[in-house]
Amino acid sequence: MEHQLDWALAACARILRPVVRLALAMGVKHPHLEVLLRDLLLEEAARSWRKQGVPKPNISQLSVTTGLNRKAVTAKVRETVDALPHTEVSAAAKTFTLWLQLVSENQALQRLPITAGGVDAPSFETVAKLGSRGNVHHRTILDELVRLNMVAEDDGCAELKVDGFVPVDDLQSMLAFLGDNGRDHLLAAVSNTLGEEPRMLERAVFARGLSMQDCENIHRMVRERWTAMHLELVAQMTRAVDRAPNGATGRIRVGIYTYYEDEAVPNAPAVASPREEAERETTR
Repeated sequence: MEHQLDWALAACARILRPVVRLALAMGVKHPHLEVLLRDLLLEEAARSWRKQGVPKPNISQLSVTTGLNRKAVTAKVRETVDALPHTEVSAAAKTFTLWLQLVSENQALQRLPITAGGVDAPSFETVAKLGSRGNVHHRTILDELVRLNMVAEDDGCAELKVDGFVPVDDLQSMLAFLGDNGRDHLLAAVSNTLGEEPRMLERAVFARGLSMQDCENIHRMVRERWTAMHLELVAQMTRAVDRAPNGATGRIRVGIYTYYEDEAVPNAPAVASPREEAERETTR
């Protein structure tokens, strides 16, 4: 198609703008992004060739697919290093989610003794053992939840302080959730755009010309509805994991998002024109 490249670049620009905003805020510079983009191009090109039945694509194949010269292709000697934890394997997140589900059924469980002391009663230890499948000690999980300011520890008891696993006091964890959630949202949209099967659920509703208060009211409604759906999803996913056969490899992430802003705030030009620079010089 004549304009396919232009359309694809325009879509990439819309997707990458928030990424660039994040990068600038985190101190990431152009050379870092250039290396990252080169490496990701090569990794995805290799994945594409493997999908076509070529287990080990050669340098020429990767060069033609990515547009990188042979020297750039050979300069990549190892896979991209991922410095972030993977949120789906977080024992703290799994324990917290299970605990939240139990609280939805019985509010009295919001405060639990850390250990049951041999008594057949709910405790944080038992919840942590179920949440982590016994792979992580309950004390380690509790210390992490307290560090994240999601759970309070007092007089031998642990108490939930928030109603969602959002580790706002831990930048690394927040970036990990951003990466995992954003990746899977975009994978669903990209899969649909490329016509892959099965078709993924990826929908949104948009309105313009609202008051900021109405935007917040809608945001609050969505949060409330998500809380109920979240609990249903956790219950169904837990049952699915329990009955899955050994070696099952399927994974699923279900998410929801809301974003709003005041469009009345003008967007200044990214780069001043030569005339504006000259005017600044004369007024300094």
